[in-house]
Amino acid sequence: MSLPDPPPDNAQLLARRADFGERLRAARQTAGLTQEELAERAGIDRPAYSEIERGLRDARLSTLLRIESALGARLSMLPLCEAK
Repeated sequence: MSLPDPPPDNAQLLARRADFGERLRAARQTAGLTQEELAERAGIDRPAYSEIERGLRDARLSTLLRIESALGARLSMLPLCEAK
């Protein structure tokens, strides 16, 4: 049985947060919403949403679920793994 990969370091976390923000921006733009409109629909401050989208802020799961609902889209989650 192989060991799992080590957790990402800070540089990897920053890169992944930036990538997520880019995908979030693309989804918002596809939905035809401004940051202000999406933040209002999700019940969060526009500056906070902007920081999430720019990869400068971590978001709580509850915030991500509100953003998901405001977009009318599903954010990708981890796939279910079968027990070995």
